[in-house]
Amino acid sequence: MAVNISVEHIPWQRLTASYARGGEIPGLLERRNYRELANLIEHQSTLWQATPWVIHVLLEQLRQRGAKNVEPDEIGLYLAVASALEGKPLDAGDQVDDPAQLLSESYLWPESDEEDEAAWEEEEPQGYDQASFFSYYYYSYLWLRQARPLLAAIRDNQPEHAESVSRLLKLLQAE
Repeated sequence: MAVNISVEHIPWQRLTASYARGGEIPGLLERRNYRELANLIEHQSTLWQATPWVIHVLLEQLRQRGAKNVEPDEIGLYLAVASALEGKPLDAGDQVDDPAQLLSESYLWPESDEEDEAAWEEEEPQGYDQASFFSYYYYSYLWLRQARPLLAAIRDNQPEHAESVSRLLKLLQAE
């Protein structure tokens, strides 16, 4: 599923990540700090609001550079997300129909983060109803699966990544 949303149009500060909001994500993307990004978008097999958008942006960057200059930590980030998806039923049906909807006001956290702690104590925090929460997994999975040809090219042309990319591709096999 093609989505035409660039990094500067994603309201990162209003998306949750594992330890905080995603406000620092654009800088981490620019610096290609994959290890820190992985810590923010996956934690103990949990994916967050920012996860599919980081995956979307990184895979678009990877496509643009032609799968060149791939760093081990980048593959590690994809592996962390794919591992969090393992064993989860990801058949279409329960997700938000269009991933861009996940960036609409009804799913985003408030501009101010002053009430975040109280918001997490709510029964269903903003953007964490069943359909949206499932969507963070579903679209992360869908976008990673769509990148399989690109990932296979990395495996086949960059021996230093062959083992880790093979593991990643195995995790992304169709059920």
